[in-house]
Amino acid sequence: MATINIRSDVKDPFYRYKMERLQSKIEGKGNGIKTVIVNLSSVAQSLARPGAYVIKYFGFELGAQTNTNPADDRWIINGAHEASKLQDYLDGFINKFVLCKKCKNPETDVVIKDGRILLDCKACGQRSDVDLRLKLSGFILKNQPKKGKKDKSEKKAARKAKQNGNGNVDAEENGHDGSENNSQNGSNDDNGDVGIEANSDDELTRRIKAGADELDEPVEVKDNEWTVDMSAEAVKARQQQLPDDLKQKLVLGGDDDDEDGEGGGNSTYDQLGNWIASEAEEKGGVDEVDDVAIYLKAKELGIETKHRTLLVLVQTIFDDNIVKQVPKRASMLKSMITSEKHQKALLGGIERFIGLRGQKDAAFYDQTSKILLVLYNEDILPEDVITKWGTKASKKYIDLATSKKVRKSAETFLTWLAEAESDEDSE
Repeated sequence: MATINIRSDVKDPFYRYKMERLQSKIEGKGNGIKTVIVNLSSVAQSLARPGAYVIKYFGFELGAQTNTNPADDRWIINGAHEASKLQDYLDGFINKFVLCKKCKNPETDVVIKDGRILLDCKACGQRSDVDLRLKLSGFILKNQPKKGKKDKSEKKAARKAKQNGNGNVDAEENGHDGSENNSQNGSNDDNGDVGIEANSDDELTRRIKAGADELDEPVEVKDNEWTVDMSAEAVKARQQQLPDDLKQKLVLGGDDDDEDGEGGGNSTYDQLGNWIASEAEEKGGVDEVDDVAIYLKAKELGIETKHRTLLVLVQTIFDDNIVKQVPKRASMLKSMITSEKHQKALLGGIERFIGLRGQKDAAFYDQTSKILLVLYNEDILPEDVITKWGTKASKKYIDLATSKKVRKSAETFLTWLAEAESDEDSE
């Protein structure tokens, strides 16, 4: 396959850094039309970057949904997009996330340090910063490749490139697999030299860090200061003031290892739920309760990393306008979801949330597919977790009959996911 220069502005035919020209094909029709980039893994290998970075960049630039971890090396962008147009966007990715800012050499590695994304140039030794305000920067900070490991598609592309003699030899020799960073989910400390846009993930992180520093400072409490009455009678009285769906156990489960036990009463999770409900009442609605304040309260209670904290959040930070509220809470939720266990807990909370409202008003079940779609589009819940959840009802989060109704009401979205997967498999 013919190759082109990685730097499009270099016309020298003997330029040593080469890559394949992007090849795409458009499939489907109507609302199901999509673009498959058939050689993205090979191109990403030549750039020494994970294919997920490239496809996600396209998604951000085009405002289109993409898949970031295909098992069959089929990288898909929703909608019809010509290869020449994608090639132009690829030039933008290369300029921002590959080329050294000093010598313009593509022989760079991505290094994550103190919440910064650095391009470490092996040619001139310069380390240059990537602009954290770019949308892809937040994705990179949350999706750092594990050291020494490549996904199936990248391995396949590497073997193919080696067989065809088109691989980036220099990248192979220097170990440029884009995966030398082995930290998980990265440090999200803000870099004071870079302007951060409001409401971005990094802005949220900066505010969380500032608030956490204040939490660590010793606080002098005077005898005459107002304090919360935590007696059993006072706690019970406050619980009676909660909405009906919160009076039913906010959190299901006992200790961290036994989710099937019964919790409740005055656990730290109940305290968080009570606090959020109190703040919402005082401020005039759940939308007025600040994400950072919620996170810091969870941190104060020592449960900011617990998966069952997500169960509490779903029941307390959303109301009937949840479809519009999810995108506004996406940054906080994604920062607190660190494993598949957390994802399942969040989805269980959503099931309970929908079920409790559906018991009062059956019309609310019409919102189920919309809620799942926005959680999927915001990259909060992945396809495999949602699909597995949809296969079997459970009484873990709500009674079995209601659980079945919730899944039944999710059929529109689950069918859409299944058909998309089926289309990919048939190709």
